[in-house]
Formats: sequence, structure tokens, C-alpha cells
Amino acid sequence: MKPPIRVTIIEDHDDFREGLTHMLNFTEEFMSAGSFSSVEEALAKFPPTDVVLLDIHLPGKSGTESIQEIKKKAPNAFIIMLTVFDDDDNVFRAIVNGADGYMLKKTPPAHVLTAIQDAAAGGTPMTPFIARRVIELFKHYAPAGKSDHSLTSRELEILHQLVLGLDNQEIADKLFIAYETVRNHIKHIYEKLHVHSKSQAVAKAIKQGIV
Repeated sequence: MKPPIRVTIIEDHDDFREGLTHMLNFTEEFMSAGSFSSVEEALAKFPPTDVVLLDIHLPGKSGTESIQEIKKKAPNAFIIMLTVFDDDDNVFRAIVNGADGYMLKKTPPAHVLTAIQDAAAGGTPMTPFIARRVIELFKHYAPAGKSDHSLTSRELEILHQLVLGLDNQEIADKLFIAYETVRNHIKHIYEKLHVHSKSQAVAKAIKQGIV
């Protein structure tokens, strides 16, 4: 049996945070690794974590401005923004700053759990509305000229699958290559694009018209 996915929650609304914690701890595939009401509190004692559920509007530092700091504390964790904000500015800032997913708090609980699983598997979970906003935003800001950053044809192919929202295993299955091969290609894509997460790679690919 696989170990449960460890989830850290950073959310200042007590009832919502406690509800998430209860849901995780009573679902076999998940466990609450930590529950905090602010980024500062979380960073002071950050637990081993696979996925972080991060609110945007928090006391002290906002979730959006703290993404990279959290990634330094937990470099292997995936960060999903879980917020009420669906405006362009918040979505844009979160994705550009390196969020690995973006979900709205009104998302049904079962879909939140699926999003956590998707993120842990290397996907980029977003509600359909947010996914449409992201594509529209980056198409709007995309320059006329295209740049491929010297990506190989296989790397461009894999980057295109990332833009479509596929996780590593789905890409491997679709392209008939090994999972580790996909991981290696994605590592090279990050290096060439000068990014540190899938969401940043997707944002740059759309913004610069790479795919």
C-alpha cells in the first residue's frame, strides 16, 4: 500500500482549515502533515510535506508572495492555491510565482482530494474556470514572435502535453516512453526555460508562444 499523501494547510479561517484537516485525516490516501493560520507560522516549523494547500489572503505575508519561500523550505512539495479569488491579477501572480495548481474554495471536497492526488503525481490541477482564465491571460500577453529556447522536438512535444494538463505518467503513456525519460526531459525543459515548476513552464510556454 502506498503511504498517504502528506498535506500541509495554510489557511486563516479556522472552520475551513479544520474542515480540510478532518477530511484529510479521515480519508485513507491522505494525511494532514500540518495546519497553520499564517505563512510565518508554517515556515517556523514546516513539516515533511508532499502537497501544500495555500490561501492567498492571509495575516502577514500573502500566500502569493510566499510561494518561492515555501518551495525553499519544502523543495519537493507541490503548492496548490486554494482561495476565493478568481480575478486575473491573483491568478496571474500565483502562476508566475510558481504555484503548481489553483483551485477555488467552492470546489467540491471530492474534487479537492483529486486535485491533491493530481499535484502529487506531477500534474497542474485547476478548476475549469481557472484553466480557461490562465490560457486567455497568457494568450493576451503573448508576444507576436515565437521563441523555442533551443528545445528539442521531443521537449516541445512534452511541454505541449504539460500545457494540456497531463501529469508525468500520462505523458509517458501517451508518448510511449518511460516515466523516468519524461522526468529527465522536464528537467531539461526547466533548465532551458529558466523556470522551477510546471506551472511556470506552462505560463512561459503560453506567454512566449513556444507551443
